[in-house]
Amino acid sequence: MSFALSPQTVRGEAVVAAASSLVETFAQRAQAADAANQVSRENFDELIERRVTSAFVPVELGGFGLESIHDWILTIATLARGDASTAIALNMHLVVSRGMVQAYTDAKARLGADHPTTDGLAQLLGRLVTGEMLICATATEPGTDNLHPFTEAVRDGDHADSGWRINGRKIFVTLSPIATHLAMNLRLRDADGDHLASVLLPMNTPGMTPQDDWDALGMRSSGSQSVLFEDVRVPLPDLHKLGPWGRWSVGNLQSRALANLPLVGAFLGIAEAAHDTALAHLATQSRLGQPASENSGVRHVVAEMALELGQCRAVLGAAALQMDDYFARHAPAESVATMEDAHRLMLDYQVAKWTVNRGAIEIVSKAMDLLGGSGYTNSHVLARLYRDVRAGPFMQPFGATELREYVGKVTLGMWPDQ
Repeated sequence: MSFALSPQTVRGEAVVAAASSLVETFAQRAQAADAANQVSRENFDELIERRVTSAFVPVELGGFGLESIHDWILTIATLARGDASTAIALNMHLVVSRGMVQAYTDAKARLGADHPTTDGLAQLLGRLVTGEMLICATATEPGTDNLHPFTEAVRDGDHADSGWRINGRKIFVTLSPIATHLAMNLRLRDADGDHLASVLLPMNTPGMTPQDDWDALGMRSSGSQSVLFEDVRVPLPDLHKLGPWGRWSVGNLQSRALANLPLVGAFLGIAEAAHDTALAHLATQSRLGQPASENSGVRHVVAEMALELGQCRAVLGAAALQMDDYFARHAPAESVATMEDAHRLMLDYQVAKWTVNRGAIEIVSKAMDLLGGSGYTNSHVLARLYRDVRAGPFMQPFGATELREYVGKVTLGMWPDQ
């Protein structure tokens, strides 16, 4: 098939192979998990066993040592061919774990392998390998966007060693029903200004209450419930500033593009699954004694699917390679990215998001056309793919109604700061 993606690195090849070995099993479980509206614990047990959840953990600590963003995206796309809900849930965990690996790598280079800080981070990564840590992540809240979170941390007292109290509500907290930890962004105001900040919390932290309210049209087994925070107390060092609240920064642009481009891979995986399902169906069908493939209308729809799929793969693959190149060029020791650099990175992500989200919807819809009424039942895999694929366009940043405004500005050389 045109522009089919393949791993670019040896370590990526190993991770993708591990993911590929699970696709058939995940597909067999997906219908039941979707109907039950529950995360498949079995899927994540196997992802932990195959070390896919510790893909970024260095080899010497028991992981795959994955570095390629391209191969990360391909891993998510591969798993989505079996169960897209599991794929997007895994991505939340991988986003955070990649950051933890970066912290360990930086500490090792700066302080040495035997330093207590480095050793502490190594032990933390070891918990990813054993499955003791499974991390959900969220940046989404009702009535606002990723740059303007309303969930806020305030100082819990005036003495020097006082911590923080967090209050607010997060939605789309994917993977949270079985996660051990939650990572999120929030607002932090202090004497230095108004900041975006991040925190990683155990799911059993007092004051954190999962709402068990996930009942969506699609991605039903992703566990994307909301979580309420009521006077959640956090030690002072546990919050980390990311940049100004309500404004883009280089770091925030980079992190949002990096975290979300792999999610686009999930929708490519859905499209590939729908495409393959339709072709497998056609291979067994006939009408009035003639193979279904002899019908010119059928051939035209199949061609349109192939054209859409080739376009989705080509654009996503190019965006993935460019993102790998971007972070190689702007590694801390090499150069410092500018706002223009970071906005162009975000632009590439938005182009890939728009292309793949729309293309995947068209491919699944055409697959449904080819199957006709047989695909229009809840027991058929296409019905689930049809519902799941619609989740793509509204994922932030940016939703379908906002994306074009951003792309237009950046294309015209206007670098928005909020």
